[in-house]
Amino acid sequence: MLNLQFGTASHSGLVRERNEDSALASGGIAAVADGMGGHAAGEVASHLAVERLSRLARDPSELKPEDLLAAIDEANQSILDAASTDPDQAGMGTTVAGIAAVRVAGSDHWMVFNVGDSRVYRLNEGTLTRVSVDHSEVQELISAGKLTVEEAKQYPRRNVVTRSLGTDPAPQTDVWVFPPTPGERFMICSDGLPLEVDEQVIAEVLADQPDAQIAADALVDDAVRSGGRDNVTVVVVDLVSSDFGDAVSVDTAPRIRIDGAIG
Repeated sequence: MLNLQFGTASHSGLVRERNEDSALASGGIAAVADGMGGHAAGEVASHLAVERLSRLARDPSELKPEDLLAAIDEANQSILDAASTDPDQAGMGTTVAGIAAVRVAGSDHWMVFNVGDSRVYRLNEGTLTRVSVDHSEVQELISAGKLTVEEAKQYPRRNVVTRSLGTDPAPQTDVWVFPPTPGERFMICSDGLPLEVDEQVIAEVLADQPDAQIAADALVDDAVRSGGRDNVTVVVVDLVSSDFGDAVSVDTAPRIRIDGAIG
């Protein structure tokens, strides 16, 4: 079983009245959900997503990928059910992204999951890599070569997501499954962090600060000081120890996405 240490920090920012982000860091699961919807409905949606995932964290020893996918689908239905009973919550939704320690073929693996534009990054041997791919209008334009990353920061529809929980039919969850590597670190964040802080700065903070909680606090502080135009939430996950003897070779194991792409 993987031994993990977490750091979690969140701030409403300098513009928004409410913090509609929710975070989970417990057992073998870490996640960030960024809610959307009026009358504080976004806060409700993100809480429902995290609450459903938190049930899996109570007994993570034999968590399987299909268990987590089922929980995300159930969270989607919970949001729909809540919205149908309260007019103020109609149309609410949330992103969700995170990482979980799962068992595949009898050995420990990571499972990164994502719906929306919250992100999962991996730091290994000083190199920061974004594992997840945003489901957003601006990401589609970047991928098509119609916007640069710098232009995207000023794009007026940069907050428009193309996939979120709270929809019928349920959204497809992107998933990557791969074995652990000693000493690696992951960072999960809502879009309020990359909106304000360059990835180079994020990499430097994660590489320079060995304590997960201090790293999370520093990144949120940087986002707020740089403008704080949105809620910002960060969860840092450190792999402290594991029995790596039964892990599949990192060099040969594919990183698998549920939609069929290999990355």
